[in-house]
Amino acid sequence: MKICLFGAGSKNINQDYIDVGYHLGEQIAKNNHSLVFGGGNDGMMGSVARGVYDNNGRIIGIMPEWMEEFEELYDNCDEIIYTNSMDDRKLKFIEVSDVFIIAPGGIGTLDEFFEVITLKKLKKHDKPIIILNVNHFFDIMLNMLNTMVEERFIDDEILFTVADNVEDAVELFN
Repeated sequence: MKICLFGAGSKNINQDYIDVGYHLGEQIAKNNHSLVFGGGNDGMMGSVARGVYDNNGRIIGIMPEWMEEFEELYDNCDEIIYTNSMDDRKLKFIEVSDVFIIAPGGIGTLDEFFEVITLKKLKKHDKPIIILNVNHFFDIMLNMLNTMVEERFIDDEILFTVADNVEDAVELFN
């Protein structure tokens, strides 16, 4: 299975998140899955990729060519798919992936999450979406989504699952 990771590309995140990312990468590889990700060398992206690589897993990076101006490319990708734009990149993630894991990250991560959840709502895919809510990182966002349901701005259909740790996330995609 191809597991798509959306998560931070920042060099400045707390070491706890780097450790969780590496552990997730280990588990992806040890369960014979491949990683699909944005191709970055740092943050959650880089730590998950290193965990996959160190455990002999396959790694597919997807990015616009110009993205290398903003972040360093992880150089142990088995395959790199270049796109023309960020929109094309997100569509390629959806096309090639079987499962999406949303790990702690910033604006880009939220953009990717809301893209896959919106397209799932619109029946453009029916792939599992797992929010890795390590250290309660996504609690505020989850509360916001619950408020949107309570106020009837969105339906209460289940479009994603929340896992509080790597082990729970692995159970959801195995």
